[in-house]
Amino acid sequence: MESTYDIVVIGSGPGGYVAAIKGAQAGKKVALIEKSELGGICLNWGCIPTKALLKSAEVAGYLKHADAYGLSAENVTIHYPKIIDRSRDVAKQNSNGVQFLMKKNKIDVVVGTAKLVAKGLIEVTDPKGARQNLNAKDIIIATGASARSFPQYPIDGTNFITYRHALEMKDQPKKLLIIGAGAIGVEFAYYFNSLGTEVHLVEMLPQLLPIEDEEISKVLLGSFKKQGINCYVGTKVGDVKASKPGVIDAKLLDAANKETALTVDRVLVAVGMLPNTKDLGLEQVGVKLDERGFIKVDAFQETSVKGIYAIGDVSGKQLLAHKASAEGEVAVARILGAAKHGLDYGQIPGATYCQPQVASIGLTEKACKEKNIAVKIGRFPFSASGKARAIGKTEGMVKLIFGAKFGELLGAHIIGSEATEMLAELGVAMKLETTYEEIMHTVHAHPTLSEAVMEAAMDSQGAAVHI
Repeated sequence: MESTYDIVVIGSGPGGYVAAIKGAQAGKKVALIEKSELGGICLNWGCIPTKALLKSAEVAGYLKHADAYGLSAENVTIHYPKIIDRSRDVAKQNSNGVQFLMKKNKIDVVVGTAKLVAKGLIEVTDPKGARQNLNAKDIIIATGASARSFPQYPIDGTNFITYRHALEMKDQPKKLLIIGAGAIGVEFAYYFNSLGTEVHLVEMLPQLLPIEDEEISKVLLGSFKKQGINCYVGTKVGDVKASKPGVIDAKLLDAANKETALTVDRVLVAVGMLPNTKDLGLEQVGVKLDERGFIKVDAFQETSVKGIYAIGDVSGKQLLAHKASAEGEVAVARILGAAKHGLDYGQIPGATYCQPQVASIGLTEKACKEKNIAVKIGRFPFSASGKARAIGKTEGMVKLIFGAKFGELLGAHIIGSEATEMLAELGVAMKLETTYEEIMHTVHAHPTLSEAVMEAAMDSQGAAVHI
């Protein structure tokens, strides 16, 4: 059985389904191949369900401190399986939403595992083993990435788990070791700690969230310690051994080789991701990979084979859902002959949804120093924000970095309540090459947390009003 399409997309995550919709909106005949749930990892096992879990943790935090708001919440009980069930329901609703969008845009969804047989030819094997061929003028690979595994941490779903296991296990660990303090590790550390798990968070590099601004990460470290999360930065995980299910002994070594011994009942491994390229047939058609195993692409997401594109996590750079969607749009624009430029990866926002939240875009202070860029930096603490005081969320700050010569916004870094929602203003500002002057003279509604952005711009010039 053979079918012919203008565009075939492999993988239905935020990159794949957006690319499929964009192609269909342009009048192209499109097929989307997916071997599992529509929406990919993000909607089913990543971005969306984790945010549902984190909301439960945030509500638990409010209930614990209800007296601070003049309320009483006694005998609060955590029903852990119900928290997991709610998260899975949210994920299912979003996956169903993608299914609706496929029907609305008349996109053929083909269930099965894809393999490139030749240029423009894809073989799809369905769950029952039946095969069919799809012919395509252009192919977009959007197969994503999976959690990296290590021999010393054998993932078994019982003692050693990944984020995926954490999203569906119904028994809450009492003591948890999390290896890796990137966004996944930090979010789960906050989540489990808020629900009463004793959490030990280990990061080999000198700071939590290693890609974030150092000053912001220090604020997060201080907050996590106040919350009771045991954080170990600049620390390696030594011997880890499960003596029996639910009993794992681990040794941690800091920079001075000081050893800390732990016994926990779960280990969550959150160190790195690997691209999903296995058995795709890439070698057979000549698609080249980079030194890390990600698919090599040009500025318009085209691979080494003309007519074959790769987007999202499988093509490397920032492994972020919104980056994948944007790359999907670039690839389709290229196919349509309408692409003027690729993405500016220096303007891809980052967001981490622990409490306090962390959000950033552009250069860090350290990166500016390494590039010998003269800067002016403005800061505004939420402790000086009327809205932050009113809502009881005074932790954190806004930090803005401007070029000293022209005053352009080079980097924006926020830690605090609703930081991830506040960042979009600064993304637009950077896109429009906005200066400190334009931000500080943009009237911000009062009282809002976003006033801190205006005040940080003022502070960069020594003109802040409320500090």
